[in-house]
Amino acid sequence: MQNPSREKTVGFIGLGMMGQPMAENILKKGHALAAYDVLKERLDAICALGGRAATGPADVARQASIVISMVDTTAQAEEVIVGPGGLIDGAQPGDVIISMSTIDPEMLRAMHAKLAAKGVGLIDAPVSGMQKGAIAGTLKAYVGGEEAVLEKARPVLQSMTAEIVHFGPIGQGTTMKLINNMLCQINWVLVAEALVLGTKAGLDPRQMVETVLRATGNSVAFEYSAPRILERNFDGIRLDISFKDIELQTALAKSLKLPLFMTTTAQQVYQMARAQGLGSEDGGATLVKVYEQLAGVTVQG
Repeated sequence: MQNPSREKTVGFIGLGMMGQPMAENILKKGHALAAYDVLKERLDAICALGGRAATGPADVARQASIVISMVDTTAQAEEVIVGPGGLIDGAQPGDVIISMSTIDPEMLRAMHAKLAAKGVGLIDAPVSGMQKGAIAGTLKAYVGGEEAVLEKARPVLQSMTAEIVHFGPIGQGTTMKLINNMLCQINWVLVAEALVLGTKAGLDPRQMVETVLRATGNSVAFEYSAPRILERNFDGIRLDISFKDIELQTALAKSLKLPLFMTTTAQQVYQMARAQGLGSEDGGATLVKVYEQLAGVTVQG
């Protein structure tokens, strides 16, 4: 059977914890999909659902007129989008690239300029909602870029999200995502501090968590991390990814000559966890281990 035309095909790069269910939702909504990931087993999984494999980023762009990049870091995004063999090498004038990673807004602006010189559009559309939102298709997309480019991309974004909010020029969607992440990631430090303090003072950890869940101290961050801490479940959003976000937050503040007192303090707690070898564990839960070591207690249900 003949493959759909590239105008009717969506490209996807980065089939990780978030990217895999997002790509699956694109297929469920009836879009043809060409995908690439550095790990063959991830690519095989999406092909088993009806996607087709590409040999690299440039090949994805040759097969699809709208391409999503969902990688981890700024360096990876730069390589995938404008590096040698990147999307820029396979894209055609009028194509659209959607960067859905949480990366450096300044790099987004630089890539936007390079792609514009070839007539290729770029928007940034990082998402909020975690893995459960990616699976359910209820993510919120925070978009930066030209309105006309967003409208080209909107049908694809709608296949993965429940809400699309346009914040202005390129990079502004990612700036909003960094602010949202900052509020959550700093709160995770406070959750760890509070639970260790209460445990050290003799409170029952499970009773403490159940009480806060019904009290004014509750938050989305608490609802995510506290149950994981009680169950000693440290498999989830890698702490290294959360630390990467905080690095971007503090760099943005430095560029604006703005002090960030709480964020830079939290950054050191994350760094302590990384120094203990906890970078691959869940960033919302494993921070408790830093405080447990200092206090000589374990927060466990």
